[in-house]
Amino acid sequence: MKDLPIGMHTFSDIIGDNYLYVDKTKDIYTLLAERGKYYFLSRPRRFGKSLLVSTLKEIFSGNKELFKGLWIYDKLEWQKYQVIHLDFMNISLDTPEILKESLKQFVYKIAEQNEITLGENKNYKQAFVELIEKLYDSSGKIVILIDEYDKPIIDFIEKQEIASQNRVILKSFYSTLKGMDEYLKFVFITGVSKFSKVSIFSDLNNLRDITLNPKYATLLGCTQDELRQYFEDRLDQLTRDQSGTKAEWLHDIKTWYNGYSWDGENFVYNPYSILNLFQEGRFANYWFETGSPSFLVRLIKKYKIDLDELENFKAGEELFSSFEINGMHVASLLFQTGYLTIKQILPATRRKRFYILSYPNLEVKEAFFVYLLGDYSPGLAERISVMMEDLKSNLEKDQMERFFEILHSLFAGIPYDIFVKDREAYYQTVIYLVLMLIGIDIKTEVKTNLGCIDAVVESGDHIYVLEFKLDTADNALNQIKEKKYFQKYLSSHKKIKLIGVAFDPEQRNLGEYKIETLR
Repeated sequence: MKDLPIGMHTFSDIIGDNYLYVDKTKDIYTLLAERGKYYFLSRPRRFGKSLLVSTLKEIFSGNKELFKGLWIYDKLEWQKYQVIHLDFMNISLDTPEILKESLKQFVYKIAEQNEITLGENKNYKQAFVELIEKLYDSSGKIVILIDEYDKPIIDFIEKQEIASQNRVILKSFYSTLKGMDEYLKFVFITGVSKFSKVSIFSDLNNLRDITLNPKYATLLGCTQDELRQYFEDRLDQLTRDQSGTKAEWLHDIKTWYNGYSWDGENFVYNPYSILNLFQEGRFANYWFETGSPSFLVRLIKKYKIDLDELENFKAGEELFSSFEINGMHVASLLFQTGYLTIKQILPATRRKRFYILSYPNLEVKEAFFVYLLGDYSPGLAERISVMMEDLKSNLEKDQMERFFEILHSLFAGIPYDIFVKDREAYYQTVIYLVLMLIGIDIKTEVKTNLGCIDAVVESGDHIYVLEFKLDTADNALNQIKEKKYFQKYLSSHKKIKLIGVAFDPEQRNLGEYKIETLR
């Protein structure tokens, strides 16, 4: 078995040292065969963007022998071009002034490597223009590859003043490409986010965004066929070393890590999680643990986002180009950072196309909810998994007294200063997260002809209709009965229980609850 290239994104190292490489060169050839010049591709972090850029660099550098045995090897007329590869992972970003200086140093370093002398006292933009002109004079047309173009903004997304200054710098820097068309062979830009064209790329209006193009839906990520082809030996090893059949492992791997899509039809695995799974031989939240969604959680709480709506969020096309420093839409941010993905594209009308977004897979959904619950209930992180198992067991057995005892214990662990003014919504969010994490079918804010049910839970042969109040459990239960919230479930053969729950604002916990069995 070949070694797994975990954390590696340099194509020549992966090939030269005989690491496993999932051959994406057929997709790359499709891109190059279009004979376009300016491209932009957005994907979440750790999804293979840097490896793609590195692969393009070797193709345009004419290093044919690196591709021996790969699909593209005998398909191209290999030519050598001068490549400028700008990776913002290697650019200093501490302040806007440091960003300017770092860009300038990058340009002068490329010039020095090519024995080109640039004029003195030039700023980063002037130096970049001169570099392109002189490289063209000495080597012909230039290829420019820019990786993680938005890092100077993303890293400071909570410091809007710095992010805005960095955006101005980047816009000025990238705008040079618009006037250099005659010198350029190919331009490819990647990033996590897509800032709207009135922002960074307003001057580069010939940049083609292929993020949602079906032809490139599998350009990054690992398809089901690729998983079977390139990891067959690893799958065999798992079935030899651990319990379970290959079919069972494939099912669980798909549930945990598959599900990312940019066209609603082709679904891919997160490559980082897959590599780590086969390296470690166990399921874990590998991709999720490499980033912190703390900013996202703060936005969800600030704007009181209904988490239930994110399960199947309907969005128009404008959502995918509305990523701005000010006034960001939370769903847009969740999509571009990889916490939501496209699950379906609805049939287009004459004027608009709509998308259904949801969590990509079990890794993202479960880990995100655990993170959210930990943020809502600080200090409980180390006990969450045990409490979830106990809650699930008691609910499935219809042991509601013990179920509410555990919930009471959970709320008792929430620090005094975490409670907010809108306590009812706060309690409901925590309970929603708890029930989602234990794998129970829960629906919140269920609309009927007479009102809106706080929550409906289906477990085993029971349907629980729940209403939460800040005053008394009797009032909550009476509302269920008066507005006949149970009526839409009477056709079910399951047992129906009506549950009124009171929150105790003095104790900052669940108060009394009343249960009435309908049948």
